[in-house]
Amino acid sequence: MPYPLLNRRSFFNYIGSLFVTKYLFSKLNIFKEKPSRPNVIFILADDLGWADLSCYGRMDYETPNLDWLAKHGTRFTNAYAASCVCTPTRCAFITGRYPSRTPVGLEEPLNWHKNIGDAVGLDPAMPTIASLLKENNYYTILIGKWHLGYLPKHSPIKSGYEDFFGIMSGGVDYFTHKDALGEPDLFEDEVPVEKNGYITDLITNRAIEFINGNHDKPFFMNLNYTAPHWPWEGPNDVEKSKQIKNFLTDGGSAQAYSEMVRSMDAGIGKVIQALKNNKLLNNTLIIFTSDNGGERFSHNWPFSGQKWDLLEGGLRVPAIVYWKGIVPEGKITDQAAITMDWTATILAAAQTQADSRYPLDGENLMPVITGERNIYDRSFFWRMRDQEAVRFGKWKYYKKQEKLKDCTQEHEHLFDLSFDEREQSDFKDEQPNTLHQLKEAYHKWNAGMLPYD
Repeated sequence: MPYPLLNRRSFFNYIGSLFVTKYLFSKLNIFKEKPSRPNVIFILADDLGWADLSCYGRMDYETPNLDWLAKHGTRFTNAYAASCVCTPTRCAFITGRYPSRTPVGLEEPLNWHKNIGDAVGLDPAMPTIASLLKENNYYTILIGKWHLGYLPKHSPIKSGYEDFFGIMSGGVDYFTHKDALGEPDLFEDEVPVEKNGYITDLITNRAIEFINGNHDKPFFMNLNYTAPHWPWEGPNDVEKSKQIKNFLTDGGSAQAYSEMVRSMDAGIGKVIQALKNNKLLNNTLIIFTSDNGGERFSHNWPFSGQKWDLLEGGLRVPAIVYWKGIVPEGKITDQAAITMDWTATILAAAQTQADSRYPLDGENLMPVITGERNIYDRSFFWRMRDQEAVRFGKWKYYKKQEKLKDCTQEHEHLFDLSFDEREQSDFKDEQPNTLHQLKEAYHKWNAGMLPYD
């Protein structure tokens, strides 16, 4: 025989040396394998302010499940929404592009179905994060709030999601599931349905039902809670809900708000437990954030402004990223991030390419999260019909139009966010060159956006 047989001791010594060698090389990243494509759950709260979770400083109630996610993942302190209202931010996430590049992204926010029908919505031909992942063998599902157009022309099913359960509009009564104009608004795919129950619980239960099912390929779940968006109704407020005539002005309290947030947090805890029970948690990327800053009962400390404002209180939102073994545990990062970054990060993790005809405006943040790249400065742009804003590094330019009886006045400001996150000290006179540079950058960016009608 050309090769002598190994005796028993030599054989085990040989096998042992192979294991040791592979272990040593793995420490040098030579044999390290790329992780398999993860399941993805993107959780979007509705009108949740930056400090409305106990892990961000809320003192009058606790959010233990989101705190757990932050403890075992990475928490962002400088995360922003793409807009200070619902529809544009949702458009930004689903397309991965600034909302002003898309007609529906100009809606601030999209009006009620009874008022506009299907006249405005996300073009079904537009590539979305769902359609791109679906083409790359992901199962796609949206549970919760859509708010990007109404039937028959527009729906999640027409924009890349294989399943949908939730509401089409901006907000519904938590018990009757009717919108602000009294129209029923709860759907299974594109079929209206009636369900009994608190909408937060219905959303949670549908997510758990899906997770408990059979999965022969990775999945992408868009889990869009309606909480804590008005009407402000806690899980036990069914009788109070019958007294509400106007969603915007009637009812609500700090207590109801806390119950809404805690109910959402409890639901997210049940979703995480379902992942554990099905042995899916270890290979699931979870991203949690909000579509804009908080409103009436939100705790907007330490910022000024709220929803509808391009001040920090209207734009700065919580953001938590979890992926066991990939995302560091207990890390807090000051890296600036914006809604479209989550699109780019998810596509990169799922090894999915964007459509070259519609380049992403977001960036994959996983290298920063994992420590492969240092924190770096970003440029972000926002606009509303009456406001403009730019952030670059520590500087923020903000302009607002004030309509008076006989004219419109414009007020410009330059803030240094490195020490003045409440945007109280104006540096426009002391830093004229910086003011000019940010204004020029805004005008250049704005020239590439769609004009308002």
